[in-house]
Amino acid sequence: MLKTRVITAIVLLGIFLPVLWFAPLIYLGALIALVITLAAWEWWRLLFPDNHRRAFSYAGLCLLNLLAWLMYADIEAVKVLLCLTLAFWLLVVPFIMKQSLQLNLVSWRWPLAAIGLFILPACWFALMHLRAVSMALFLSVLVLVWAADIGAYFAGKAFGKHKLAKNLSPGKSIEGAVGGYLLVMVLGILGATLFADHPYTQGNFFALIQSSWGWPGMILVTALCVAMSIQGDLFESQMKRVAGVKDSSALLPGHGGFLDRIDALLPVLPLAGLIILMAS
Repeated sequence: MLKTRVITAIVLLGIFLPVLWFAPLIYLGALIALVITLAAWEWWRLLFPDNHRRAFSYAGLCLLNLLAWLMYADIEAVKVLLCLTLAFWLLVVPFIMKQSLQLNLVSWRWPLAAIGLFILPACWFALMHLRAVSMALFLSVLVLVWAADIGAYFAGKAFGKHKLAKNLSPGKSIEGAVGGYLLVMVLGILGATLFADHPYTQGNFFALIQSSWGWPGMILVTALCVAMSIQGDLFESQMKRVAGVKDSSALLPGHGGFLDRIDALLPVLPLAGLIILMAS
């Protein structure tokens, strides 16, 4: 299993890194659009575990919706899309998660299918805006989410005693969540001070927030981003458990599916994109 995970990760990096660093921006947009489309395919399969035949049609519809927004929406319309996506994560998802494994998936299938057609394209717009501003901004938001996950894993292994959400993800602990936040805060402080003026890291997410809203704003925004990354992970875990599956798909050998890899990014990206749009 470990060998398979490593090989898959190397292949993915071999595709992603050259496109990110050397290809024109349109190629990165196409690659991310492909990921969003495959995630939509998995989203449908989680919501309709007994009806996979229409997953391709749903994925195509999600891509068409993304292209329609790209062609006809202006920046103000994109802001509205990001605001509505953020409202879903802040208002609707906590209500769904409160029902834990007693969630009536039949009642939520079609509403969540309709919502998925918008929240997934919203992530595309957020990512592309972050990359258009700067590479440092783009990567720092990704690092924030990855550091929260890595810090939570190791802190949970070392100190985890109190379960964060026992029914949804037994392996996650409160101590792990705190550890993830502390690691992100260390990186945030370094990003806003030591690396704020470095040629390769100038304009990173932490430095931009600190320069616009000060240290209290940076600390609060970072805490919110970490909390939402945890929420995205737990929400997908809930959907998988209710659907009775281990992974969102088997598209990535050793890793599960694309939703398994981007679940923590889904709520953070619209928040980060909207914050940067507001701060600029």
